Amino acid sequence: MKVFSLALLTLLLVALWTESQGVSFRSRYSRCCYRDMFFRKKIPANLIKSYQETPSHCSHRAVYVELLKGKKFCVDPTADWFQQYQRQKASISTST
Repeated sequence: MKVFSLALLTLLLVALWTESQGVSFRSRYSRCCYRDMFFRKKIPANLIKSYQETPSHCSHRAVYVELLKGKKFCVDPTADWFQQYQRQKASISTST
């Protein structure tokens, strides 16, 4: 019983420590986008806060887009508007 209690206490302390360090046991890459989840309309560039490619193990290649107000959408990375957005972001970051 002491071993179980010690193990449980250790796990709780590790969980508290990782949370305070901003570390998560859940992978930030754990999100996959499926065909019916894709947002098909153009998202204005000024509304996009950030984006991240989904991991390679996902069945559909996608980009997870976060808007300034916190909403998140799955987007097709080959969509013309998104390709243009990426080129625009790349040219801005290389010119500064």
